[in-house]
Amino acid sequence: MRLAAVGSNCIDYYKNINKITPGGGPLNVAVYAVRNGNETSYIGPVGNDEYGRIIYEAVKNKGVDVSHLKIVEGKTAVSEVKLINNERVFGEYDEGVLSNYTLSEEDIDFISSHDAVICDLWGKVGKQFKQLKERNIITAFDCANRPDDEEALSVMPYTDYLFFSADKDNDELRKQMITYQNKGPKLVIAMLGKEGSLCYDGSIFHKFGIVKCDNLVDTMGAGDSYIAGFLEGIVGKLDIEECMYKGALCASETIQYFGAW
Repeated sequence: MRLAAVGSNCIDYYKNINKITPGGGPLNVAVYAVRNGNETSYIGPVGNDEYGRIIYEAVKNKGVDVSHLKIVEGKTAVSEVKLINNERVFGEYDEGVLSNYTLSEEDIDFISSHDAVICDLWGKVGKQFKQLKERNIITAFDCANRPDDEEALSVMPYTDYLFFSADKDNDELRKQMITYQNKGPKLVIAMLGKEGSLCYDGSIFHKFGIVKCDNLVDTMGAGDSYIAGFLEGIVGKLDIEECMYKGALCASETIQYFGAW
């Protein structure tokens, strides 16, 4: 798989233990996909500050193509995190140079050379998702826990694989997923943490649990890992349950160490 990860990146600042790690949804997905043996590129901006240099060097060292990771004047995005009983709780978020980000035509041409593209709610390129869809590559979008945000709703007609996070499987969730799938996605996938995941294909729901982890350290990046594994399965033309397993397996590895990666 050749995956283009577009948009948000940040420094995760663990406020209560005074540590920082690189992160951000699409950036994480790119790193995890490389870990799984795939080729990935990250397309997006960091600031010309210390945090920007940290992200650039860290992503490059992980084997991600950073030819379209732009260093621009300003501050790199920062997300405050607290680690409580090995679970991450998010606080304030400063989007920094991401606030006015848009893709250039050259960026879109570059993205189009990949098998699939992933973006998320904070990537600032939802308004350009239609252009990416028109390039006939697989499109994926992560709505985090806010699938009803205007940005998320606006990209659904141009998204093949729609991901979001939810607390538990119930009738209300399934009704939501049907509504989202009717807007255009081939599959809608709800990531349910320790309950596993749920996928709706327009006809039936597919349920998958978790891959057991005996050494839980930090759940940061679990959902992004799931997306990386799931998309690898999609590009490899695996069936839905196999894709869900690959996602769960990737997540189980990530939560065994501190920080997203």
